[in-house]
Amino acid sequence: MNLQEFWLPIRLSLQVALLSSIAVFLIGIAVAWWMSRRKFKGKIIIETVFMLPLVLPPTVVGFLLLVMLGRRSWIGEWIEWLFAAPIVFSWWAAVVASIVVSFPLVYQTMKVGFASVDRDLEDAGRSIGANEWAVFRYITLPLTSRSLISAFILGFARGLGEFGATLMIAGNIPGKTQTIPTAIYVAVDSGNTAMAWAWTFAIIAISFMLLLISRQK
Repeated sequence: MNLQEFWLPIRLSLQVALLSSIAVFLIGIAVAWWMSRRKFKGKIIIETVFMLPLVLPPTVVGFLLLVMLGRRSWIGEWIEWLFAAPIVFSWWAAVVASIVVSFPLVYQTMKVGFASVDRDLEDAGRSIGANEWAVFRYITLPLTSRSLISAFILGFARGLGEFGATLMIAGNIPGKTQTIPTAIYVAVDSGNTAMAWAWTFAIIAISFMLLLISRQK
């Protein structure tokens, strides 16, 4: 077994999962907190849109991202002008795919956490002169810490295992965009069962540890 060939997809998968989980964690906190505190017409429609990547086939999500970020879209053109390179078929595209597919899990977990906070405690903080940022930082966040940690771990695990959307928008370029799931697919397709089993055991071990940590929080 070629160790370099074995470790490259693992390293890239961990890199993609870490960056995407940090990004979706920050986005999720802002969106989940705001949505849990607001009531307005059309809220259920917006939340349904948020949850769509959870039920849509990953290839559909990947296709939509490819259309939105491709070189023929204004977003894709702007990104290529800004960074002098297209985002599609790069490892950054894998990060974007992981953010989109993991957002529903992160959002829902955080929303439940924020909804469980006793509003009286927040009002008590305001009554003694705390502004909204202070209430959020010193009351809301500590009370939702378990939900936030669980959301981060679930987002990381989901990003680590992302396959369909990543394959559509980032491709499967060895050493550049090939993650563990896409590497397993290619290994099985080419008859390299030993490498497929090695990557399978690796991602099972990582995912098991992440879920174990999440269950203990």
